Amino acid sequence: MNLPGRSGSDDAANDADVAEVANVAALIPAYREAGRIGPVIRGALAVVRTVLVVDDGSGDGTAGAARAAGAEVLLHPVNRGKGAAIKTGLAALAPQQVDWIVLLDGDGQHAPGEITRFMAARNTQRRALVIGNRMEDTRAMPPVRYWVNRLMSEAISRICQQPIPDSQCGFRMVPREAVEVLLACPSDRFDYESEMLFAASRAGFRIESVPISTIYAGEQSKIHPARDTIRFLRLLWRHRGGRG
Repeated sequence: MNLPGRSGSDDAANDADVAEVANVAALIPAYREAGRIGPVIRGALAVVRTVLVVDDGSGDGTAGAARAAGAEVLLHPVNRGKGAAIKTGLAALAPQQVDWIVLLDGDGQHAPGEITRFMAARNTQRRALVIGNRMEDTRAMPPVRYWVNRLMSEAISRICQQPIPDSQCGFRMVPREAVEVLLACPSDRFDYESEMLFAASRAGFRIESVPISTIYAGEQSKIHPARDTIRFLRLLWRHRGGRG
């Protein structure tokens, strides 16, 4: 039975929209983001039905703020690293049979409304990871981050043997078929996001990009310059020549 004022075709379109939203989930790894994560979650819930936050041992109320904003929450009792938080979320979402998982940060650097850009890309991509690309407009990007990102992206692109203009962007969309491959990556810290690309490329997945906004609001990076640089260099050495 059709509702008054609506045609059967409207109902069918509505059902298709619901199905489209249902097969995409958002995953937010979070560490000490109690003051900023709420708007990110609410923005994501305006686009997708499920938002899962993995609180990586924050201890500052991040989990409570995430639940209050409408997210499902998993907790790490202690800080284990961004990569470990992503893997916990991927493992939890995989049995729910979602077709795509969108990864975004909880600090506001990624505009949740732009999830729709990734959702549009999946209509033409199946066996691909889709990554946000901020490098088309870098006016808001601090110069140091620009050059580090550019150099790292060039190195990662060579190893993956496909162009990845913004390899350091955490805003990305993963197909369900890639989850098993990504869960097998040993890295647990920030280097995991680069290792995802190596593993996916080696398994035959394409890496595609969609333009996104470049947002910086003076937040302090959680990357440790010396320790995480060493981890990244070790990762490059491990995967040189396509090995890993």
